[in-house]
Amino acid sequence: MTHSDAAGAAVEGREDAMADAWARTMWECYEPVHDLVYFAPEARRAADGLGLRGFWMGYFALRAAPLGPVSAPVVTSCFYVFHPDRVARALPDAWGYASPARVLAARAGAMDAAMSRLFGPDAVASPELAEAADLAWEAASRADTAGRVLAAANQALDRPERPHVRLWQALTTLREQRGEGHIAVLLSHGLGPVEAMVLKAAAGESDGPFLRETRKWDVPAWQAAEAALRERGLLDEQGTLTPAGVGVRDTVEEQTDRAAGQPWNAVGPAAAARLAALLEPLARTVREAGLLPPGNPVGLTGRHAGGGERAAGAGATR
Repeated sequence: MTHSDAAGAAVEGREDAMADAWARTMWECYEPVHDLVYFAPEARRAADGLGLRGFWMGYFALRAAPLGPVSAPVVTSCFYVFHPDRVARALPDAWGYASPARVLAARAGAMDAAMSRLFGPDAVASPELAEAADLAWEAASRADTAGRVLAAANQALDRPERPHVRLWQALTTLREQRGEGHIAVLLSHGLGPVEAMVLKAAAGESDGPFLRETRKWDVPAWQAAEAALRERGLLDEQGTLTPAGVGVRDTVEEQTDRAAGQPWNAVGPAAAARLAALLEPLARTVREAGLLPPGNPVGLTGRHAGGGERAAGAGATR
């Protein structure tokens, strides 16, 4: 390797490391805004207005609609951590009440209403929000979605005219792109759906019983996952991560960040920093509104750029 080749590799390595750091920071900033589709009352009203029955049918239909009228096994695979029975109670029945096209239109309308209410009409009409929407759209458009089916389906949707809806859609593409990369990392470490949740709860990122119950896994399945992690030396008898477990958990998080760094490398650190600054007050507004459940299923910590700490949780057990 020549001196110039070595110098180029060093620069590329620094750029990749910077992109990894931005991937974590950006996730902490955009996840609360994306989560409006699950927890804002406007989303539930939109689902009810379509005739969808109950929270979970609305959840699966609103999130899976970009894929078309897919079956329960497909969504179980894509979403990873849900028991097949939880999904099968919602799909494909949801498509009999409303087509995916109708669900997508209702989803966009719900996000329009929720963001307008939460952030206020002046904010959603501001040049700053339009700037955030365009920055996020650029990052989402340049995101590599190879092997990431749900991200690709969201990326292929038409560009919304209203800036705040465009912002939400772009953040959703980026969120699903990150989540599917995280699933690939979990698979590479031999961590199945329940084991991934047990590991997350043991790390103190989410409430274990909340994850188990909402994802519809029974106690024996959870205990079997705990036993498997103990056998691998990742969990002790008290359900705490061992040093080896901490190492695996940290490696999973680092590899997730690396897998999610590409869009931020594509747009560059200046654009990422500007978008983070524009998103932070929006994320804070969502958190302070009390919409996110106390069980913290996505593991948000609220630590952003400049906080001096590495944020925990990659959002796979959403």
